[in-house]
Amino acid sequence: MASCAPLSSSIVEYFEGEDFYRCGYCKNESGSRSNGMWAHSMTVQDYQDLIDRGWRRSGKYVYKPVMNQTCCPQYTIRCRPLQFQPSKSHKKVLKKMLKFLANGEISKGNCEDDPMEPTMEDAVAGDVALINKLDIQCDLQRLGDNLKETLEREEKKKGRSAKKEESNELIQSQDKKMKLGSGEPSHSVEVHLVPKPGQGADLSKPPCRKAKEIRKERKRLKLMRQNPAGEREGAPAQQDPLSLFPPKAKSNQPKSLEDFMFESLPENASHKLEVRVVRSSPPSSEFKATMLESYQVYKRYQMLIHNHAPDNPTVSQFTGFLCSSPLEPETPPGGPDCGYGSFHQQYWLDGKIIAVGVIDILPHCVSSVYLYYDPDYSFLSLGVYSALREIAFIRQLHEKTPQLSYYYMGFYIHSCPKMKYKGHYRPSDLLCPETYVWVPIEQCLPLLETSKYCRFNQDPEAEDEGRSRDPDRLQVFYKKAVMPYGVYKKQQRERGAEAAVLQYARLVGQACSERMLLFRN
Repeated sequence: MASCAPLSSSIVEYFEGEDFYRCGYCKNESGSRSNGMWAHSMTVQDYQDLIDRGWRRSGKYVYKPVMNQTCCPQYTIRCRPLQFQPSKSHKKVLKKMLKFLANGEISKGNCEDDPMEPTMEDAVAGDVALINKLDIQCDLQRLGDNLKETLEREEKKKGRSAKKEESNELIQSQDKKMKLGSGEPSHSVEVHLVPKPGQGADLSKPPCRKAKEIRKERKRLKLMRQNPAGEREGAPAQQDPLSLFPPKAKSNQPKSLEDFMFESLPENASHKLEVRVVRSSPPSSEFKATMLESYQVYKRYQMLIHNHAPDNPTVSQFTGFLCSSPLEPETPPGGPDCGYGSFHQQYWLDGKIIAVGVIDILPHCVSSVYLYYDPDYSFLSLGVYSALREIAFIRQLHEKTPQLSYYYMGFYIHSCPKMKYKGHYRPSDLLCPETYVWVPIEQCLPLLETSKYCRFNQDPEAEDEGRSRDPDRLQVFYKKAVMPYGVYKKQQRERGAEAAVLQYARLVGQACSERMLLFRN
């Protein structure tokens, strides 16, 4: 029986990954392979569930590497910001920024190189030709008009009852998070590995400690017995610039990320840094007013960092990859003040943009899409600094929205040395490519040393809990009507189409296949 979906439904067109293409990481001309779909629209919950199954977006194109066939397997990685402590190298970057802001000091020497992601075009190199065709083949305007007309007509009939049903469906979908891979902590599994002799520490045993650390611990315990409050006498309390950040660390605790990042600057500081979060899709007035300046920064970044020609990228390429997004904006009660969806996090130094982090704010995480910056400020290690700012941003959002507590950094590629830097943000987890559970990265690295492709979940009986169990319940959008795939396939005898539909259902999982609408022309 055909019906019409709520206005907030995700609508996608699926494309099989039939051919191998050039890899943007190892440059193998025919080593990379992925499956993808063009997302005409997508809810933030659907995208959250998709990235928890190894998907990632580039503009409106959403793709999933064929992990056991591609030359450089790409594992989804997430950091746990609530437990994050900056490393020694992270602290150097933060102190370098503070010195520059305070007195204009430019650190000399190779303090910390910026990680260098491939261009967005290189990351989905073989799919770019397909992406360019999709703008025409998908006939977005016609589909958008037809869909809008159909949905508006149906909404008028349903009235308020449709809104109630939609809200109930949202609540029900949220109740299923624990079972359907939405990024909750309970999806993590621990894999205890006993390494071979000479091949690293036994992670099942407590870590070894230096004698100096043990002496410090004894001294700290002695001071605590003398002063139970654990505070130094006469040490003035300092207020953090934002009340949402945790209080300043006590003397017997390591300094937090915010302690380093928001240290007070002198009144006559040489420079002023401001970070603004502006909605990029649909574009806010602030985004529109700054888009040209933002594009010029991206153009310089591509020319000087990635050696692109002056006429590449064009404005349309910039907007297609870094501004266009299928994510529908949402501002539910209890969500972050800025709402969910796609944003640009702009770094303003003395009144001009020097860097932009492209991010998606989702129900359980902030997902980092891309970063570009003015090469004149490479000495500030803006790649590292922006990642630390995004981690601090998540900790701030978590205060109001407790379920938002993860930082998704895209893909970790162990076989590509330049892409290993993502593993330096600890604690972090990698997504098992077969069972879609999260495994601490420390337990994954020994496996990756022996094989590029790994199943991290070492329980041989474990299965993908969110797998497609009933493909006939998959939702299809066909001729302005929504119907289950079981009904659609009886009406339409598409030769060879069923294999692709079943593959789509397997890759997106049962929950998404029942919520998202698979467009059939």
